[in-house]
Amino acid sequence: MTPARKAPRTGSRAFAVSWWGQAWVDALEASTLDAGRLSRGRTYARKGMVGPVTATPGVLRAEVEGSNPWPYDSAVRLRVLTDAQWDTLFDAIAAQAGRTAALLDGEMPADLVDDARTAGVPLLPEPGELDPECSCPDWGYPCKHTAALCYATAAHLDADPFWLLALRGRTKDAILSALRTRRQTHTAPENSEIPRGQGVLACDAFATWNGAFTPPTPEAAQAAPNEPETAPSPPTTEPPPAAPFTLDDLEALARDTAQRARSLAAGHTASLTSTPLEDAARLAATGVGEDWFHRLVLATGLPPLDFARLVRGLRHGGPAGFATARAPLTPDSAAMAAARTALADPDNTDSVLRLRAWRNRLTAHDEGIQIRLGPDNRWHPYLREGRGTGTAWWPCAPATADPTAALLAARTATTTA
Repeated sequence: MTPARKAPRTGSRAFAVSWWGQAWVDALEASTLDAGRLSRGRTYARKGMVGPVTATPGVLRAEVEGSNPWPYDSAVRLRVLTDAQWDTLFDAIAAQAGRTAALLDGEMPADLVDDARTAGVPLLPEPGELDPECSCPDWGYPCKHTAALCYATAAHLDADPFWLLALRGRTKDAILSALRTRRQTHTAPENSEIPRGQGVLACDAFATWNGAFTPPTPEAAQAAPNEPETAPSPPTTEPPPAAPFTLDDLEALARDTAQRARSLAAGHTASLTSTPLEDAARLAATGVGEDWFHRLVLATGLPPLDFARLVRGLRHGGPAGFATARAPLTPDSAAMAAARTALADPDNTDSVLRLRAWRNRLTAHDEGIQIRLGPDNRWHPYLREGRGTGTAWWPCAPATADPTAALLAARTATTTA
């Protein structure tokens, strides 16, 4: 996977954790010299005054509360890519199979953005490219409501880079379908000794390979260039009608196997000591089919909702997110105190925020949100979901080192729930 750049700025005013989310914020702030309206927009976003955000080709929309009793209709427009630009972008993604895996893992490959820009395809918004419009009487460009919409969107971009691609004109499903078609078109089976659509037993394939394999000498291994990471091409042959699995199940398992192999090759051996419960949650988090998911639930012996919370925690925060969702932890008292101080800073506009601290958790019961300090020293946002006695705390956004950003992500999730 292509390493992600770090967000260029952090601190109490940061609204993005990822470098591409921060690039979005930078494009907004570069579009105006009106610091006052940007400040009001940040305040509105922090207070959760931005309604559910929708991203369609070329348009970002949401209702934003203001001083009037009714919300304003706010939108931000972004130029969509032409068909020729999309073809160029697909070629850039397909040039390195690891780029598709990175996008599916919630990462925007930095070198993909650079290569696309060089080829004349802008992925990230350029300064002045964000075009705001709002139903409010403010003639600011942007007004505080569209500024709030942009700030709140940064959390969505952090969680899923496909949001940005959707704004540029193509949905996630359309992109993956186009990439799958490209791989199938460029796969030539003529030189294969195995008929297309058939296979061999894994043990037989390994025995054949192992018998013909000659380990390289230390000198040759040192001189050999590092090969780029690759992701497996998705399977294209449908399984038999009576098979208890689907083509999507096989594709998810292939992605999971490739990811584990890359991690092990890089020296990350933690997955070798995973418990059965951790491994079941990891498999479920890869996007397996519904039937497979239910079989994993039955195998763990957990109630379905409890298992689903662990899976969501793993998706948002990795192994640390799994541990944070599973049980209360004993945190570092200094880190907890520093977080409460940061959240009470007047510059954050949260000086009246009422937080209840317990173990590694800071809870705002009035708002139904919570942040938890995980074993990775990051803050994991949570949202109270359900009704009556069936309410429970659910992971709702990616973890971040900044408690203010985590609290904002939880508030944003509240407006979209």
